[in-house]
Amino acid sequence: MYIDTHAHLDMKTYDKDRCSVIEKAFADGISHIVTIGIDVESSLHAINLSKKYNNIYATAGFHPHNALSWNKTAAEKCISMASDAKVVAWGEIGLDFFKGYVPNDKQITVFSEQLRIAWELNLPVIIHDRDAHDDILRLVAEKGKRPLNGVIHCFSGDVDLAMKFISLGFYISVPGTVTFQKALDTKNVAASIPLERLLIETDCPYLAPVPHRGKRNEPLYVRLVAEEVARLRKMKPEEIGLRTSENARTVFGF
Repeated sequence: MYIDTHAHLDMKTYDKDRCSVIEKAFADGISHIVTIGIDVESSLHAINLSKKYNNIYATAGFHPHNALSWNKTAAEKCISMASDAKVVAWGEIGLDFFKGYVPNDKQITVFSEQLRIAWELNLPVIIHDRDAHDDILRLVAEKGKRPLNGVIHCFSGDVDLAMKFISLGFYISVPGTVTFQKALDTKNVAASIPLERLLIETDCPYLAPVPHRGKRNEPLYVRLVAEEVARLRKMKPEEIGLRTSENARTVFGF
């Protein structure tokens, strides 16, 4: 059995066949899916979807692309939603200095505020990190006596960076990019970090693994991520599924 620890099932691309996508995944060995909130609307959508399926869980939070919409009202709404029993983490939060949709200083302010909220709510965080490794590492490490735990999702750094996050209590989640021929850093991370700190995900509908690259991704394809990780670690896919599922249950408290 496999757990997709990061999906965006609220996206419009699933509007015509969302139920069949979910049911197909569950019928073929996917035991749980965590569907991710990126603002107030999507967090609410994720929670509502989780209530329809026993094995779907949700998160609440603000993605860095949406940081300009973050304000006191949005924070209060997300905090209220986070009390729902099906919410297992705060996120997706973080920094994205690649796209440039939101000024860096605004992203940093919103990210810092959400780290504080997650700590106060005793929820793990799901962190988006794109071209912002140093700042995210610094902001997380600054918590000091107020430790956080959670997931660095869709990990894009090298082994050294992964181990720094692991030393701070985080899990490293590997997406479908691990199947891409030129994704050498991701392959090295998947092969090298302690197995007890590794998670697998799809980040669907994005980043579909080979042989579906360039097409819509879906939770079922997390099996392909596990297969590539197993190849890199010289293990059986079922063992990767078991171990990463144990990790997901630990961090999310299923």
